Amino acid sequence: MCKHNPKNDSRWIDPCMKNLISFIEATDTYKPLACCCGHYKYPATIVVKAKNCIFDLVSNAKIPRKRKFYKKDKQGFYYIPEALEMHKMSGVKL
Repeated sequence: MCKHNPKNDSRWIDPCMKNLISFIEATDTYKPLACCCGHYKYPATIVVKAKNCIFDLVSNAKIPRKRKFYKKDKQGFYYIPEALEMHKMSGVKL
């Protein structure tokens, strides 16, 4: 995981996720759309598209939006509500 930076230094991808996203792209099964490592506050998320379905590859939560997957909390951290709910239901501690 990398350090949270609210301004994100104009990065489109968290540096700690780069290799994983490259691997997913190389499989040609999923098309990565967005990702975040969670910065020790939220679970990591990798939003992908497979056929006509958009979901978080980590939690397997289906995402009903085609864009604006993430919500921002008061401290400037991004999270996906559906993925967070799936993690809570599974009992996995963050």
